[in-house]
Amino acid sequence: MPSPSSSTSSSPPISNPNPNLMDQTHHLNGDSTSPASKKPKLAFITPAEIAAEFAYHDPAVARINNGSFGSCPDSVIQAQRRWQLRYLAQPDSFYFNHLQSGILHSRTIIKDLINADHVDEVSIVDNATTAAAIVLQQAAWGFSESKFERGDAVVMLHYAYGSVKKSIEAYVTRAGGHVIEVPLPFPLNSNEEIVSEFKKALELGKANGRRVRLAVIDHITSMPCVVIPVKELVRICREEGVDQVFVDAAHSIGCTEVDMKEIGADYYTSNLHKWFFCPPSIAFLYCRKSPKNVELHHPVVSHEYGNGLAIESAWIGTRDYSPQLVVPAVLDFLKRFEGGIEGIKKRNHDTVIEMGKMLAEAWGTHLGCPPEMCASMVMIGLPSCLGISSEKDTLKLRTHLREKFETQLINLFLMGLLVIYLLIDESDEAN
Repeated sequence: MPSPSSSTSSSPPISNPNPNLMDQTHHLNGDSTSPASKKPKLAFITPAEIAAEFAYHDPAVARINNGSFGSCPDSVIQAQRRWQLRYLAQPDSFYFNHLQSGILHSRTIIKDLINADHVDEVSIVDNATTAAAIVLQQAAWGFSESKFERGDAVVMLHYAYGSVKKSIEAYVTRAGGHVIEVPLPFPLNSNEEIVSEFKKALELGKANGRRVRLAVIDHITSMPCVVIPVKELVRICREEGVDQVFVDAAHSIGCTEVDMKEIGADYYTSNLHKWFFCPPSIAFLYCRKSPKNVELHHPVVSHEYGNGLAIESAWIGTRDYSPQLVVPAVLDFLKRFEGGIEGIKKRNHDTVIEMGKMLAEAWGTHLGCPPEMCASMVMIGLPSCLGISSEKDTLKLRTHLREKFETQLINLFLMGLLVIYLLIDESDEAN
């Protein structure tokens, strides 16, 4: 683990930009050229160093909407800039000699982070929305090519992200699939409520001899923000004969536990630019190796079409691939924290629950779900004295807080209850 004052290599040997474009100085603990001695005690990152990493943030704005766009530390931004300059300096050399190997290195790190069996199961794409399009495109082909019967079902949670719902409409409904939304109560009080409604939706999907071809399950819903019991829902899908399971986990990596072998889904995606400190935009799409899983393709067809999704996704034409290449630099950044990413996740959760309870008590309201169903986000009911009675009112409030108090957040009007959830990034401990 590097000392906060040390500079470490954030990429494999092939990814070091040329000496004119980066500082080549390294301080290696335990280097074979160093005299034999006890290794120095390593210090964790200090509040001052954290403040320096995020000094580019507008100091006049309270950024408590980390879940939408994330926060990328300056050391990672600098690593990204070195990759960009390397490409601009000699594009041909970059493309032919370094791009694919750099992306493979990032994929290998992600494979280990999510406990996948093989790096070929991991593709890097722009974001979770792109990943959803890849999976849903395949489902649409199943209907249009008559592999599925018209009226066979795709099941999704009512809490599903808006763009995913639109993608299901664009791909599945248009191709003849029947879409079933799992209604979930609000506020939620237990996982049992989710499991019960999910089972009912699967039964509805199988009615009249139909089959459920795909289940789309969120890992952490964003509006409202709830950790979904994905392991149990995937297990139920297997028991009920659901063809395939896709977990949309846009918020998960860096926010909650992510283990492909334990979750057992066919497809799983998560953004790395939300809670994992990467610059936008980058996500991974895990595709479990299985004889029954058909080959997926990137919706942007380029020269690598037919060479497997991971290779197709690594070249979709001329563009900036630097966000996909800085995963090693992010890993170096995380090592500077006590407990690494696991320690950050725990501190985020503990702090956001503490803050949520404090606000709920002060306002005389309550949290939107039990603390154990929260990750790094929390929902708090707003006080009735604000007189909010519609979604239009909540948008006015959000605008007022943004323009008058320089506070960026997300709010939501749901089932007659105004809920505001604060996304607290306590990894920036200097705040």
